[in-house]
Amino acid sequence: MSLFNTQRAGSNRSLAWQSVCNEHDLVNNSGVVVWHDGVQVALFYLPSVEGQTLYAIDNHDPKSGANEIGRGLVGSTKGGLVVAAPLYKQHSRLEDGCCLEDPQQQLRVWPVRLNEGVVEIGVA
Repeated sequence: MSLFNTQRAGSNRSLAWQSVCNEHDLVNNSGVVVWHDGVQVALFYLPSVEGQTLYAIDNHDPKSGANEIGRGLVGSTKGGLVVAAPLYKQHSRLEDGCCLEDPQQQLRVWPVRLNEGVVEIGVA
């Protein structure tokens, strides 16, 4: 787990990087879901955001028990980018997975990067 997401290719050499999809599989300003290490991971690609543009966060919503986070709406609230869960509408920060309404519910996040057109998730 990590409190950061997007990495530049070549940074953080202590991680192994696993390819999960191609850049053309991503949908601008929306989520897509990939299978990684036995869990569903929601990838959010936000090319219009300055700085960090790609986030990897757990697709499993602990409140509803459904794998649905990748279908959530992306927005900004309380100074950060969030995804609203489709069923109960709770907001989780994309940066660290913290639920704004209930900090006890935290989604796992992964380091993620674009490397020559390939989306890679970091594995410790």
